[in-house]
Amino acid sequence: MNNIFIIGVGLIGGSFALDIKKLNPESTIYGIDKSEAHLEEAMALKVIDKTAQFEDLQHADLVILSIPVDAAINVLPKVLDHVSDNAIVFDVGSTKEDICAKVKNHPKRRNYLAVHPIAGTEHSGPKAALHGLYKNKTNIICEVEDTAFKLQEKALKLFLDLGMRIRYMNPKAHDKHIAYVSHLSHISAFMLGKTVIDKEKNERDIFDMAGSGFESTVRLAKSSPAMWTPIFQQNKANVIETLEEFISNLNHFKKLMQDDDFESVYNEMESTNYIKDILNGIK
Repeated sequence: MNNIFIIGVGLIGGSFALDIKKLNPESTIYGIDKSEAHLEEAMALKVIDKTAQFEDLQHADLVILSIPVDAAINVLPKVLDHVSDNAIVFDVGSTKEDICAKVKNHPKRRNYLAVHPIAGTEHSGPKAALHGLYKNKTNIICEVEDTAFKLQEKALKLFLDLGMRIRYMNPKAHDKHIAYVSHLSHISAFMLGKTVIDKEKNERDIFDMAGSGFESTVRLAKSSPAMWTPIFQQNKANVIETLEEFISNLNHFKKLMQDDDFESVYNEMESTNYIKDILNGIK
């Protein structure tokens, strides 16, 4: 694959661009982005080689769609309209049910692979792109049976060359599970940040006391609202379900403290400690 088009030259798309160029120096990386400033920055940082327009997609061997999910759902059909029969197109969105439904009956559905790499940082834009971001990361693939086999093979070879682990899942299950392990953690970080900021209005010294525990917990609150608001919107039902369960657990913990039942507080925390073993197993 020599002609690589990245639509959305930020952290995720840019990191793919850097690693693909390292794997195949002969490839040409084209960038498409609604932000001229992002394109200029991506060129200056050598994240992309050239800028392009949608009309140029007819020459693409691979197209990576890495824009917010509300935009992706509308842009994907347009991308498929332009590509040749031999091009593979994948998106990297954190929700899969709506976008898969959107192109279910598209004449070039076979050219599309629904992908969600579980990777990223709280930073955004071309300057956030990283070499090796995807090494040892899990990549969820949905509805693989709807993608042409030869095109699947091209994408899978790329993912394996990048060191990714592959998991297959249907879109509905993906969106439900990702609400727990990703979307809820982002909401928790945003709301923890809000709680502290609201308090800080009256207690100016509070941030002087913020240690590494606070910093690591609230890190995700630095993530882009432009990316995350559409994710919460598309996955609304699942996210609300996770919030209800989370709030229930918080209220339960609060009640234990109100009742001075600190033996149960201890037991609640101890029973959750085994999550470290689960996470170590994943690593």
